[in-house]
Amino acid sequence: MVDSSAVLQGQTLAYTLYSLAILLLMGWFGFKITRQGKEKKSKDGLFYAFVTMLVILGVSLHIVTYNTIPWAEMDLNRAGIKADKVFEITVEKHQFFLPSEKLIVKCNEKVLFNVTSKDLTYGFGLFRKDNSMLFQMQVVPGHKNDLLWQFDKPGVYSIRSTEYSGPEGYNMVVRDAVEVKCTE
Repeated sequence: MVDSSAVLQGQTLAYTLYSLAILLLMGWFGFKITRQGKEKKSKDGLFYAFVTMLVILGVSLHIVTYNTIPWAEMDLNRAGIKADKVFEITVEKHQFFLPSEKLIVKCNEKVLFNVTSKDLTYGFGLFRKDNSMLFQMQVVPGHKNDLLWQFDKPGVYSIRSTEYSGPEGYNMVVRDAVEVKCTE
């Protein structure tokens, strides 16, 4: 599975360049309509060619990046995937209750995080050591809240609530809660 941080970097670069091209078009258009001086016949063909190129580029970007989201394929085919490991996690009174102190996962295992809220809406997110988010989901009481993930790199992750659940929820963090081990 592609790492979500690599996907984010690639999409950030692609969409930044695309946005700059759009700003160029807007600047060019603004310059053309506000220019003073002797009236000159405008070359509309060049302008419309640039707009057409931007439309083709934008649609192409969406098509190319459509399948780069690492978890999309697993979610689409989820009915046929059996989890290798299931972690039952409960959230209540602004605390995560884990099945063990540390959740140990092997590389390439498909892990189902089944999270149940007993009182409020919370978030459930896994965060890397550098505080970037690996994934997250909303945890709503009375509903099925689960997330299937396949870890392909070793690492240690913290669990955090990613939803506002009142003033007591600011400190809903379980540091180093998930450890992924890869053995060769």
